[in-house]
Amino acid sequence: MSESVIETLPVASAAPRKVTRKDLTGEHSTWCPGCGDFSVLALYLKLLEKRQFPQESVANVAGIGCSSRFPYFVQTNGVHYIHGRALPFATGISLTRPDLHVFVFGGDGDGFSIGGNHTTHTARKNVNMTYVVMDNWVYGLTKNQTSPTSPLGSKTKTDIWGSVDQPINPIKQLLAAGATFIARTSSTNPNHLLQMMEAAVDHEGFGVIECLSECVHFNPGSFDAASPRTNGKFELIPASHDVTDEEAAYKLAAAPFPGYFGIFYKSSRPTKNKLEADIITAQQSKTQGKQDWEIMQASFGKMK
Repeated sequence: MSESVIETLPVASAAPRKVTRKDLTGEHSTWCPGCGDFSVLALYLKLLEKRQFPQESVANVAGIGCSSRFPYFVQTNGVHYIHGRALPFATGISLTRPDLHVFVFGGDGDGFSIGGNHTTHTARKNVNMTYVVMDNWVYGLTKNQTSPTSPLGSKTKTDIWGSVDQPINPIKQLLAAGATFIARTSSTNPNHLLQMMEAAVDHEGFGVIECLSECVHFNPGSFDAASPRTNGKFELIPASHDVTDEEAAYKLAAAPFPGYFGIFYKSSRPTKNKLEADIITAQQSKTQGKQDWEIMQASFGKMK
């Protein structure tokens, strides 16, 4: 009886399907008509489509606020976390899942008020993620209260006579905290917004973008001076600016509103992710070749 031969035909490998904007679009966005956050969402979807990140490789995290409803509107991994705590939650994701692209979205209240301490510590630790702060100078979701970035004289429900508190300068604060990528843009300039997002994504470390995003309901016309469409001025950071010069970046950040737009600062230093990974590797090398019970026995022995 002759031996039968089974011929195995090569299986054609199917090319990965292209991710489209339709694939990436989540729930119907619920912002007020005309809100600047729509522009940020549209450009973010364009970024994901352009980069072709697999949907399962993207994690969007947000806190509380109008802008923080972002994860619902994007069809990727998403977390709508508690007020001001988006960054520590995102830090956990970034450190334990280095295969993911971690994005955080929030507003000026979430990022510079209740979450201001987390912004500072995430910056100094240089955790690898991209943070987009949609700054509208007001608490919009809770119906018009003064925010950390509200200008002097702002009349809100909490300051009906006009705010007397000095507002935060986000760029100055981020520089002082140690962020390694700091940029500023506006929702009314989509091309520039996309450029800043792409630059932040390509940065290894904590990349922050302050994006002026007008609240048309409670704060209409607040950013007219920053938009040529309303006879304002969108002035780019001079091409001669050295983005590694922290002092020069601080001086640019001190310019009166509308100030400058572009990349204020960019530096390279080890990320929290790399430093933690190095510690883990070093510790694991000490127990290489040992059984689990031997490691546990040695640990318990140190407690005696």
